[in-house]
Amino acid sequence: MTLGLSLLRALKNHGAQEIFGIPGDFILPLFQQMEESKILPLITLSHEPGLGFAADAAVRMHGGIGVAAVTYGAGALNMVNAVASAYAERSPLVIVAGCPGAVESHAGLLLHHQVRHVDSQWRIFQEITCDQVRLSDPATAPADIARVLRSCREFSQPVLIEVPRDITLAPMAEVPVLGDSPFSQDAVQECAAEWLARIRAARQPVLVLDVEVRRFGIEAQVAELARRLQLPVLTTFMGRGLLAGDELRRGVQLHGTYLGVAGDAQTTALLDESDLPILLGAILSDVNFGVSAERMDFRRALIAAHREVRVGHHIYQNIPLAALVKALLDSVPEAVPHAVPALPNQPAPPTGLVADDTPLCAGDLSRALNDRILAHGPMPIVSDMGDCLFAAMELLPTLLVAPGYYATMGFGVPAGIGVQVATGERSLILVGDGAFQMTGWEIGNCPRLGLDPIVIVLNNQSWEMIRAFQTESQCAALGDWRFADLANVLGGRGHRVTTRKEFKIALDAAFAERGRFQLIEFMVPPGDSTPTLQRFSEGIRALRARAAVA
Repeated sequence: MTLGLSLLRALKNHGAQEIFGIPGDFILPLFQQMEESKILPLITLSHEPGLGFAADAAVRMHGGIGVAAVTYGAGALNMVNAVASAYAERSPLVIVAGCPGAVESHAGLLLHHQVRHVDSQWRIFQEITCDQVRLSDPATAPADIARVLRSCREFSQPVLIEVPRDITLAPMAEVPVLGDSPFSQDAVQECAAEWLARIRAARQPVLVLDVEVRRFGIEAQVAELARRLQLPVLTTFMGRGLLAGDELRRGVQLHGTYLGVAGDAQTTALLDESDLPILLGAILSDVNFGVSAERMDFRRALIAAHREVRVGHHIYQNIPLAALVKALLDSVPEAVPHAVPALPNQPAPPTGLVADDTPLCAGDLSRALNDRILAHGPMPIVSDMGDCLFAAMELLPTLLVAPGYYATMGFGVPAGIGVQVATGERSLILVGDGAFQMTGWEIGNCPRLGLDPIVIVLNNQSWEMIRAFQTESQCAALGDWRFADLANVLGGRGHRVTTRKEFKIALDAAFAERGRFQLIEFMVPPGDSTPTLQRFSEGIRALRARAAVA
């Protein structure tokens, strides 16, 4: 077996379901083997940033590992931002990058796509991947590939596999699938016992769920743990969309998403006033917890994330999240009576769009989509960064994929393509006009790929997030690009809407037509934003003003 074929088989055996790739000369031999072997489907897009976002979103949906294949230098470095996003948000992405062969590396000439040094690509990716390997020796490559793919799976973060151009056809043995890295079962049991003792002694414990719960495929187990312990449950901003299915939510006291000063007061108080926050798989970031009215003291919390568990000042190293949840479930076989604080129901998400001739406002977006969810059930929604993501926070429970922590623009459209590739289900993409200008053109690949997502472009002709935080800013204006007209040229169908009635008609028509992508240009005036973004920006400004005075 060749090195290339062995690598492709290893990717599939470790959970890859497709490869998103853009060819280039340093990786062409491997692309030829991809096409000829058909071990994994190859999906090509137009630009490496979109490629990375698509691969990231696909693996968020189907689990396993995601794969993006690119050429040396110009290809791989073009994808740095997307890989950084996957690293920050803990997505298990494998970057397969071409690189120069041994002879050309030592020829004494600078190579095209080379930056400062022939190893510059490697050094840059060390900062945004959790493990790396260059397949320069077919004898050691199987063990090296196995190690790196295990790291990708266990840490749920990107890894780099460099494939020298001249080695793809070299003979190589099959790559083994390694078992889990060893960890102390005694430490897991001790940790679970300490957690349960604290939970039972607490007055107002609350369970807070974040991205690792989905990354490690333990949503059902965590839902069962919440039922048995009878704990109220919140998701973080990043974890929005967890427990979206009816089966998962049944019997779980899910009280919505913690948005701090921007959220519902009762929901915010549930965490802010808790004497024992229990954070499962949480990224301790500003978007998740920096919006608290008071600075959160994590020493009073139980925290399990990134193979580490904290109990006050006590830290358990190398504890997998799934192992801890299993140990807790094994220790609590039945529901345990616990005093759960009586809480009023949080305000219902906005519904009931009146389809009249009233001009659209940003708040109409979630109202109309919630009507759709009520009538037809949850759907996979992909959101870019910006006011569209705050609109997603106003939706009824449904599956959501978004770059909530790293907060990169340009995620939405290529990620929506990745979601439909991964699931076979039509995705609904929410994106602002600024982000669409960056990567929205990947939508032109949909006719070739047989995909038909629905894209709603929230078009206020500005970077409204910038304006929301700095109202006097003059650099946020973008002009009117008339995206709906461009959609028709790119092989889709465009709808430009300015009133509630037009939006309702366009939304119904978009869902009714299959086989081509739909783009609804949702026109709102500059300066308008969703109620959630208004509360968020006002709260952040108030917190900053208070900090400045202090």
